[in-house]
Amino acid sequence: MNVTKYENQVEALTPKTLFTGQQLIWLPECESTNTEAQTLVVKNSATEGCTVITDKQTAGRGQRGNRWEAVAGENLTLSVVWFPSFLAINDQFQLSQAVALAVHDWAGSLLGPDPALRLKWPNDLFFGDQKLGGILIENTVSGAKIQSSIVGIGLNINQQNFGIPTATSFGRLTSRHYLLPPLAVGLLESLERRYLQLRADQRALLRSDYLRALYRYEEWHPYEVAGKRVLGRIVDIDEAGRLIVEMDGKVQRFGLQEIKFVYD
Repeated sequence: MNVTKYENQVEALTPKTLFTGQQLIWLPECESTNTEAQTLVVKNSATEGCTVITDKQTAGRGQRGNRWEAVAGENLTLSVVWFPSFLAINDQFQLSQAVALAVHDWAGSLLGPDPALRLKWPNDLFFGDQKLGGILIENTVSGAKIQSSIVGIGLNINQQNFGIPTATSFGRLTSRHYLLPPLAVGLLESLERRYLQLRADQRALLRSDYLRALYRYEEWHPYEVAGKRVLGRIVDIDEAGRLIVEMDGKVQRFGLQEIKFVYD
C-alpha cells in the first residue's frame, strides 16, 4: 500500500481489501478530500479504491451545498475513488445506498445492534435524532455510464462540542476516546464489502438492508413540504432514490429539496 503521511502509524493503515485503501494518501490539512481525490482522478493518478484522508478539512462540503464542520484531528474525514462503470447514470442511488449501508455496518461494529442507529435518507448516519456523520458522492459520467465516483465521508468520532444540537459523536455516546487509524481501516473494509455486493448486482439485498436501517421507516412523523407542516409516514424509496411518503391519505415522492424533516 502506498501511504503518503501518517504520523508514525503507517502500520495501522493496512486494510484487508482487494483495492479500497490500498493506495492511501494522508494529508495533515486540505480544503476538501473530495477535491483532492478529484484532482488525482483528472491526472490519472488514482487507482481503483484510492483513498484520501485528512486531519483537517478547511472547506469540506456536505449535501445541498452545506459546509461540513469538524474539529481537526478528532474525526474521520476521507474520500474514496471508485470506477463503477457497471452502473448506469440512472443507478446513482444504488451506489449511495451501498455506501450508506457500509457506514451503518461499520458504526454497528462500534455501537452494537442498537435500534437507535439509523440511516437518515438519503445517506446520513443518525443515532436517535442526532447526526453522527454524512456522505457526499460526486459522480462523473461518460455516455450512459458512471465513469468515476468520489465518495466523501465525514464521521464525528472524538469531538465533544458542536455548534448545533442535532449533532453528536461516537465519543459522546460511549464516553470513549478512539484511535482513528484502526477506525479508518475498518471503514475501508466495510466500504469494499458493500461495493462488491453492488458490483455483483445484489440489489435486492442492498435494498432490503437499507430499508431495515432507514430512519423513521414506517413511522408517523412531522415533515415540512412547500412551507407547510404535515404528518407523514415513509413507506419506501424508489429506484431514483426519491423518498416515498404517505401523507394526507395519498402516497407522494420527494427529491432532496422537496421535503424537510421536522424534529419536535
